[in-house]
Amino acid sequence: MATASPRFQFRTHCLSAAEGIYQDCQTSLSATTSTTTTTTPGCFTGCEEPLIQLLQRQAGIISNLFSNELGTPRDKEAYERNMGLVMTRLDDLASVAYSRFYAYLFKDLPVCWRQLYTDAAILKFALLYLAWDRDGKDKEELPLDEMVRTLDLALILAGGAGEKRGRRWIDRAFGLLEGVWRDSSPTSSVRRSDSEMDKAEETGGQIVDRRPVKKRRLEGTDDHSKTGWKEDPSFSTFEPFTPPIKRPVRRTNAMSMEEFQAYLDRSSGRPDPMAISGLVDDWPARTNHPWKKPAYLLSRTFDGRRLVPVEIGRSYVDEGWSQKIIPFGEFLAEYIDSSTAANSSFQTGDEGKDKDKKKKNKVAYLAQHQLLTQLPLLRSDVLIPDLCYTAPPSHPTESSEDQEELEQPQLNAWFGPPGTITPLHTDPYHNLLVQVVGRKYVRLYPPWETHRMRKRGREGGVEMGNTSLVDVGVVEGWDVPGPGGEKEEGNEEMGDDDRWEDFRKVPYLECILEEGDTLYIPIGWWHYVRGLSVSFSVSFWWN
Repeated sequence: MATASPRFQFRTHCLSAAEGIYQDCQTSLSATTSTTTTTTPGCFTGCEEPLIQLLQRQAGIISNLFSNELGTPRDKEAYERNMGLVMTRLDDLASVAYSRFYAYLFKDLPVCWRQLYTDAAILKFALLYLAWDRDGKDKEELPLDEMVRTLDLALILAGGAGEKRGRRWIDRAFGLLEGVWRDSSPTSSVRRSDSEMDKAEETGGQIVDRRPVKKRRLEGTDDHSKTGWKEDPSFSTFEPFTPPIKRPVRRTNAMSMEEFQAYLDRSSGRPDPMAISGLVDDWPARTNHPWKKPAYLLSRTFDGRRLVPVEIGRSYVDEGWSQKIIPFGEFLAEYIDSSTAANSSFQTGDEGKDKDKKKKNKVAYLAQHQLLTQLPLLRSDVLIPDLCYTAPPSHPTESSEDQEELEQPQLNAWFGPPGTITPLHTDPYHNLLVQVVGRKYVRLYPPWETHRMRKRGREGGVEMGNTSLVDVGVVEGWDVPGPGGEKEEGNEEMGDDDRWEDFRKVPYLECILEEGDTLYIPIGWWHYVRGLSVSFSVSFWWN
């Protein structure tokens, strides 16, 4: 049986979304106007009716622009006339939906607004593609940057909301887009690290080729089917500063699930942190899909085009700290390793030199982001440790801190250059912190010393009670206080030695995580984390 071309699959995927959005809008509008209490509410119920009607009209226009042959406009003049207007209205819908986000905490945000943003983005993505594909020619470059940006913002800002489309539709769209790009661009080539990447991945009941892509370097081929990634350079291992270890965390070799459960059971509800080696040696991220190779990460992020949210500044409690969303390739080239600019779609010319001067002393951190949910190709490179399916004890001192049981461990990514700092804080779950690339320093204080941690309060409308006022680096003399840092109300006249004398007496544990190490951080333990080199970590929260 012949396999449909990537273009045919892509057009079908886009147009089915437009038709589905049209029908969902109709269902929501019917529920809004119905006087029957048994009417099933639609997915947009809760949004204003004029907005639903506007979204439905755009979905209808996109559906009707093409004939049953999926690609030939019924009326080219009408197509050109409507294109810009439809694009503007979709941008307006996304803007209105996003403005509602500010009225709620994200966990309380009505899902209808998130879905309105997501579906407006899906329609815009489809329109961008269909505009390029309308003549069925390869004369113009695919509008990749704008297409990728549109869907990634829906994932990052709105969580890819929607049961019928949402994240699953977006993930499949990215896979199909890669296939179309390979077919349409004479300068594209498939990046392979082993034979596994040559296989198609079954998604949504259809076969989709999910091999990552990378534009071919001018000097030769870029095929990794034979050499893997061994010939590609790794991230630098340079460490500007390495703290001394005086009170080391207990270390052990890889533990089975039963051995770890026995350790928890013997702890009388107060397990200590523990560094475990050899637990993740078989991860693809540490073997044939090496995260320590910038070229590999670029191949998994659409040549660095995928967007990521990054924190600008040494620590989230420093003055001047900010956040922004940028392409992954830009993050690599400007903050991690400038040599990667030559191998991605982000080049550094004279304009880049001016930026470099401004960013010379800047640190950027991709921190506590669900990157592996956003990028399934990277998610397949890590395995959830069996230890996350044990039954750990509850919070040792504050039962009110215990959370509802998670159905699955929560995964977060932490990626940055040397000098990134996560200030002293505590988490509401047990944590396995896996060091995939580079090295990190971690210091830990027990929860029964919380009264000496100098907890922050509410700052700028945000509850910061899980974070300490203490800057461990400053107390130890490793760092100097940043602007506005280390000031406590009523203590302005106290010298540093007097101010932190009591804190220095608090018992703690510490360690340096090497590549492949896993640190178990029990619930309630305060911890300070410092990137020593270029570092990529994955944390697993569970309870």
